[in-house]
Amino acid sequence: MERPVHRVVNLIDDDAQDILNMSVDEARATLLVDRPERVQNVHGSFALVARDREMVFMARSLDRPMRYFLAKEADGPMLVVAERIRDIRDTLDQHGYVGQFHPTYTRMVPAHHVTALHLVGCPDPQPAQRRFFAPARGTSSADLDEIGRKYVEALHDEVVSWLEHQPETEPLGVLFSGGIDSGAVLVSVYHALLETGRSPSRLKAFTLAIDGGGRDCAQAHAFLQRLHLDMLFEVVDVGSADLDPLEAVEVTEDYKPLDVECATVGLALLRGIRRRYPDWRLLLDGDGGDENLKDYPLEDNKELTIRSVVSNSMLYQEGWGVNAIKHSLTYSGGFSRACVRTYAPARQLGFSGLSPFTRPALIRVAEAIPFGALTAGSTDKLYALKGEVIHRGMRARYGIEFPVFDKRRFQHGAADDVVFNQCFSVPPERYREHLLGLFAS
Repeated sequence: MERPVHRVVNLIDDDAQDILNMSVDEARATLLVDRPERVQNVHGSFALVARDREMVFMARSLDRPMRYFLAKEADGPMLVVAERIRDIRDTLDQHGYVGQFHPTYTRMVPAHHVTALHLVGCPDPQPAQRRFFAPARGTSSADLDEIGRKYVEALHDEVVSWLEHQPETEPLGVLFSGGIDSGAVLVSVYHALLETGRSPSRLKAFTLAIDGGGRDCAQAHAFLQRLHLDMLFEVVDVGSADLDPLEAVEVTEDYKPLDVECATVGLALLRGIRRRYPDWRLLLDGDGGDENLKDYPLEDNKELTIRSVVSNSMLYQEGWGVNAIKHSLTYSGGFSRACVRTYAPARQLGFSGLSPFTRPALIRVAEAIPFGALTAGSTDKLYALKGEVIHRGMRARYGIEFPVFDKRRFQHGAADDVVFNQCFSVPPERYREHLLGLFAS
């Protein structure tokens, strides 16, 4: 019996991969072995597709999106893989299949899994998810000095590894609020440059100020002054008229209010940098730090308790998990979904870089922390934990007294309350309506 013909249209170019330790073909080959944990050997940022006859395998790193869609052709299925929903829709249109398209029919490959599809025709096959990253939980001691040292060492190693693959004279920027995560990244980059004999004069800390307001500017300046690094400080002042949450919906192709807010101010900051520096390319940020050390206010999510947060593996990175009833096939869960709030704006404006807290090495250290024993059911202890871990780790690794300020979301620190409320006064359901309206025709 003749097998049906299938096609795979992969719109993610090999040049878009940022793999540090092997070729793209070698990385792709790790998807084809029977042991999915081999994908852990791929160090860097990636979104990979591999084929073995009718089987197609897909995997991505946590810091970037990867979507797919199955269309039906007369001779067999056609699989389209892309970063963006719009690219999938446009490709289907070019092949005459746009009538089969709906944005909610697209699927996102969940991070830390190899997604396997058997392309054998109608009906659409159910994807199989094989986990390739499963860090051990709660295995480290409760010694905060030891935890902090390991965590900051892992951060330092990731920054050094990434810097080794960048041109030595190209300027570097950190998206900087003076908070714990962006501060830790900036300090690590600065010391990595010094320790590897590179000049820190190529480094800048970019802080957003909307209409000259927001609390981040004062916080960022105070942070840098305490560490005698204020020569790195650069304020990017933009007008509130540049904030367009509906544009952020279009860029991220998502509608969750907190992510839309973050992407909106992120776009403003990146545009401000691009106007000032037309050729700037490399940026680092602290995305993923909150997720690793579980630093989100539980009061903002009525579904969560401290027990669910400290007892579920990588809850903030992956959501409830691919086998959970609450798992969304269209968007995945946790930061696995939210990565697009940073990745898509940067990609659109021609930037690339590193979010070191999304790397498996740091997540592995974080997952080993005995959160239950350290917090004993106290949200106050949970909220204080990240500052303690980073402060102690910075002292152990760099010999500095790392400044720790109260937690504040990026979008809340870049503008004053009046400007923020004016910009984000749109009802949240309007974001979803706008996204669906983009594909209505």
